[in-house]
Amino acid sequence: MFKGCYVAIVTPFKGGEVDEDSFRKLIGFCLEKGVDGIVPCGTTGESPTLSFDEHERVVEITVKEVNHRVPVIAGTGSNSTHEAEELTQFAKEAGADAALVITPYYNKPTPKGLEAHYRKLEAIGLPIIIYNVPSRTGVNIDAALVAKLSKLTHIAGIKEASGNMDQVSTIMSLSDPNFSVLSGNDSHTLPILSLGGVGVISVLANILPGEMSQMVEAYLKGNISKAKELHYKTYPLSRAMFIETNPLPVKTAMARLGMIEPEWRLPLDGMKKENEERLEKALADYGLL
Repeated sequence: MFKGCYVAIVTPFKGGEVDEDSFRKLIGFCLEKGVDGIVPCGTTGESPTLSFDEHERVVEITVKEVNHRVPVIAGTGSNSTHEAEELTQFAKEAGADAALVITPYYNKPTPKGLEAHYRKLEAIGLPIIIYNVPSRTGVNIDAALVAKLSKLTHIAGIKEASGNMDQVSTIMSLSDPNFSVLSGNDSHTLPILSLGGVGVISVLANILPGEMSQMVEAYLKGNISKAKELHYKTYPLSRAMFIETNPLPVKTAMARLGMIEPEWRLPLDGMKKENEERLEKALADYGLL
């Protein structure tokens, strides 16, 4: 079972290219602060604008830098099943521990198509974490289908970012007992843990890997009061990470903290001034500035 706090790590750029040195430092920072796993090439890692070569390079660097200390869950999703197969096969050969596979976006497949998509990828033999984020893909994977897929050998869990707690409850009640339900929204981590979830794939952990890891660990160890305290402490920053399209706020914040260059790829562009000011205030209120 995959559980704990996994960081949906950003892909830093410098001069338009992947900033490999900064990326290695980010991995080291997250590991030092106790995260339970690293997730490269997800949406937060700007996977839609990475070339195939860049995508594979980022996965390779992650696997090498982590060096088996924690699991690496490589983002390998695509709206083309064939492309997702290629990326998932590469991740397996590179030594990743699992693949994070978003529901195909734009295509809006039916449940039949979604099942065929995940069965095709499951056959590769690398554990698969389904990624459900209908606000960005235009499709929601039904809880009954998730439960059905959870019975397959290599469908290991789901990153649930629908924001629908009824859906989370239904997934929990119907799925295989060893199926990992992970929060896909930092602000929903505590509620999902309370429903039986076992962790989070976190954006905020790029900045606060220690606090986010401690919150999940506290809850899973039964220290509910500490988990609640950390939830409410980090909640304003969790919300601030989504005042504009992810990963603009988190990369802007990381640049402000001197962690990376303030770079992203079009069609993402810089934040509105008023939103950047709101983000600055959230960072200052937390004590990071």
